[in-house]
Amino acid sequence: MTNDNVATDGGLTPEAQSVLDEIEEKNVDFLRLQFTDILGTVKNVSVPAEQAEKAFTEGIYFDGSSIEGFVRIQESDMRLIPDASTFAVLPWRNTDEHASARMICDVYNTSTGEPFEGDPRYILKQALQRAHDMGYKVNAAPEPEFFLFEEDEDGRATTKTNDAGGYFDLAPKDLASDVRRDIIYGLEDMGFDIEASHHEVAQGQHEINFEYDDALTTADNVGTFRTVVRAIAAQHDLHATFMPKPIARINGSGMHTHISLFTEDGENAFHDGDDEFDLSEEAKQFTAGILEHAPAITAITNPTVNSYKRLVPGYEAPVYVAWSDRNRSALIRKPAARVPAASRIEARFPDPSCNSYLAFAALIHAGLDGIEQGLDCPDPVRENIYEFDEQKREEYGIETLPQNLGEAVEALKEDEAIYGALGDHIGPKFVEAKEAEFKEYLVEVSEWELDQYLETF
Repeated sequence: MTNDNVATDGGLTPEAQSVLDEIEEKNVDFLRLQFTDILGTVKNVSVPAEQAEKAFTEGIYFDGSSIEGFVRIQESDMRLIPDASTFAVLPWRNTDEHASARMICDVYNTSTGEPFEGDPRYILKQALQRAHDMGYKVNAAPEPEFFLFEEDEDGRATTKTNDAGGYFDLAPKDLASDVRRDIIYGLEDMGFDIEASHHEVAQGQHEINFEYDDALTTADNVGTFRTVVRAIAAQHDLHATFMPKPIARINGSGMHTHISLFTEDGENAFHDGDDEFDLSEEAKQFTAGILEHAPAITAITNPTVNSYKRLVPGYEAPVYVAWSDRNRSALIRKPAARVPAASRIEARFPDPSCNSYLAFAALIHAGLDGIEQGLDCPDPVRENIYEFDEQKREEYGIETLPQNLGEAVEALKEDEAIYGALGDHIGPKFVEAKEAEFKEYLVEVSEWELDQYLETF
């Protein structure tokens, strides 16, 4: 078993030893060893801080059969190996005398000593290895939006927002500005570099943007972001949700994801100053790859029944498979870049309910497939596609995303490149879980149906 925490002489690496020193210095008494299941839910095994060295050298065993989509009962023993670079003290569990910290872990198969193919973090690492083999490093920057709702007298979440603010509003309409401030402080304590925060379009909706990083670190950060936001919101007696569409007929929450490739020499492979759009041929091919595989990707980047209540025309969420350098109605946008290093593309269809590791892996594999195949990128669409009728969309060759989770899963099953990128373990397990979810949804009777039909028929 390869272990990045152990040096060639058998001792700990300087980074792992630094973590042990920090545990002692900051009076950390418990460690949360975190990992993510197939559906994107963050799990953790809590151990006394005295077990940190053992975690680095041997790993910590856990029962994988109890985790969604991991393994069967007869093959349940899994091992967690922490990534020392992800060590952070939890700001809401920190006092002068005691503190708790977390490390994000890779999951290993105990019987083989190899990385577990059902670990979403491993799937992303495989995508990044493919990029590395092609001479690229992948950077990513997501923009996860969320809602803050009041809790009832029993502490349960409601859908009552605690403010009446709108896009970029200030207090007094934006009553959650203090909550966002505390969230930002918590994120900064966890090592985040925050770019900006603001109230979003809908009442109770917010966005906090953090700096781009390599795709693996960024995927780790998405899980941390959701954890911090929820924990600090709870301290204010609020419930934070990353559900894509918690309230009907208003804007939903997206997770627009900026992506760029850099060469081994540190040059932005997406930039070409001689191009009309400052995009290199590789950037256009990468974009073409995402457009080509968009229906299948959607099952991963928009993985819930509720995701498709957001992906409808009229609420600023993209549903049309096209790209643009000007408007936000297209699936992919080319943001303005002040410097060459900032040239990138923005995938606007993912939402924050996705498993960030699998979502990034799907986007990366699709883009790299576009480069390898030399796909031609269509011309950008500069008009507002929402205003097109069906005939005009056909003239432009613009297709639409799947209209529901069932259609998206079918597209995933038919796309060898994207389905294959999930691996032999996660692919079938993910499809099985999502087909079951959609089937359960189809047999449910909603409140809307009762209101519409119960007394009419």
